[in-house]
Order: sequence, then structure tokens, then C-alpha cells
Amino acid sequence: MEVDLKQQFKDDLNRAVKSGDKVRRSVIRLVISAVNNAEIAKQAALDDTDILGIIAKEVRQRHESIEAFKQGNRLDLVTQEEAELAILNSYLPQQMTREEVIEAVRQVIKEIGAQGPRDKGKVMPKIIAQLKGKADGRVINAIVTELLDS
Repeated sequence: MEVDLKQQFKDDLNRAVKSGDKVRRSVIRLVISAVNNAEIAKQAALDDTDILGIIAKEVRQRHESIEAFKQGNRLDLVTQEEAELAILNSYLPQQMTREEVIEAVRQVIKEIGAQGPRDKGKVMPKIIAQLKGKADGRVINAIVTELLDS
């Protein structure tokens, strides 16, 4: 039986507290807090797909922070963010390759019968929901634009 992500976070948090892994503990607490806040805002429990979306958002924030800290020459903070990023990535499913994303986008375009750039609004919601947590939204957007323009 597959354990849902919320239970996995609770179990991992207990292990991190017992082992004294401060970085893992703080990252897991941050994710649990973000999930709780999203559930309060939505007024409903989140499923694993929604939780993966939250983790993906946290991953994006870490990437942006790492770039900013590198420009500011704060290597101590870069190291900390990279450690947090590694922990967050461990919860995400294997990221799709560009070719796999292209194939999935082509499939959705065919299903919807999208003709050109004006149909992007029909394609994007469906493909984003399908690939949530498995591929970066910017990559998906670029591929959809590319395929609909050709």
C-alpha cells in the first residue's frame, strides 16, 4: 500500500527530529506548514498532486534564491539552499525529459484538436494538471508555445 505524502512527511519529520538532522527537520516543517496553509485557503484536504505542486513551488524558490545568493557572493547561503533543494527534490517524482514533455503535449494537442497559438488557453490547463510535479511549468509553457506556433 502506498503511503500518502502527508503521512510520509510526518514519519520523515519524526526520523529527522530523532536523528538530529536540523536541515531536513526545518524543510519538512516548512512543507507541512505550506500544505496546511493551502488546505486552509482551499477549505479542503489536498491530494498528493496538489502537495507535489507545493513542493515544486518550493524547489523553484530555492533555485531563484541560489542564483541570487551566487550573485551576492554568499556561498554559505548557497550551500544551505542547495541542501534544502536536495531534500525537496527527494519528494518529487522523477522529472520528465524534454522529449517526454513534448510527447505528452502533442498528445493533449491532438485530443483537444488545437490548431494554433490561439488554442494555448485550452491546452495549458490540461497539460499542467497532467504533468504537475513531473515537469517544470516554464518548460511545459515553452514547449506548448513552440508546438502550437509550428
